[in-house]
Amino acid sequence: MRALRAELLKLSGIPSAWAAVVVGLVVPFAVAALNAGARSAGRAAGGSDPTGADAGFQELAFGVIGVVVLGVVAASSEYFAEGGDSAGGRQITASLTAVPSRVRFLAAKAGALVLAAAVLAVLSTAATLTVSRVVPGEPAAPLTSADAPRVLGVVAYWVLTALLAHALALLTRGGVVPLVVLILNTSVVSVTYLLTRVTPLANYLPDLAGARMFIRTFRSSVEIPPLAGGTVMAAWTLALLGVAAAVFLRRDA
Repeated sequence: MRALRAELLKLSGIPSAWAAVVVGLVVPFAVAALNAGARSAGRAAGGSDPTGADAGFQELAFGVIGVVVLGVVAASSEYFAEGGDSAGGRQITASLTAVPSRVRFLAAKAGALVLAAAVLAVLSTAATLTVSRVVPGEPAAPLTSADAPRVLGVVAYWVLTALLAHALALLTRGGVVPLVVLILNTSVVSVTYLLTRVTPLANYLPDLAGARMFIRTFRSSVEIPPLAGGTVMAAWTLALLGVAAAVFLRRDA
């Protein structure tokens, strides 16, 4: 517990981690607010809303950028050179001195990340789904029990994405490559989605499979049930974490 508490304190002291929290909260909320206004205007003009079933949930897929950054900085911050008082040493040296067991160190770091990502996902989901259901002049449509599995799917997706980003940062001992690859794929152009045009097997890549946990109007010729999609994403995450842990345990700090 002390190691977990120390990792939570360490994570809370990283400025870029707080920037990640802001991104995770603001981006999906802002996009959902804009889309809600557009849907309202469309309905007023007599148009249809083909994305209504996924209103709010699609926007949460963009907010995952926040937990990508969170997962990366949780690992990459260990390899930053510290100030002059520490003779340019890295945080990882002090961390492993305080927690000599590398297994316990990794478990505590992953546990802190899971808690932080889950809390961020819950807060962002609540805010985003609320604003997505607001129609000017009408009370907001409440969430129903049918939405609960999808909300849990969002939280699971954010947590697993954070762990995937964390594993990549551990493997590379830095944040640049994981951040560039994951943020570009999430927000600019989805390389994984483009790959589905080449082979249907790309639907089983972690981000696309995991999105089935909460997105219902998925444009794909491959049907993957929500539970199966979550299982596939979890398997990818565990495999990559296992590789990252094995490498971390064998190499010098």
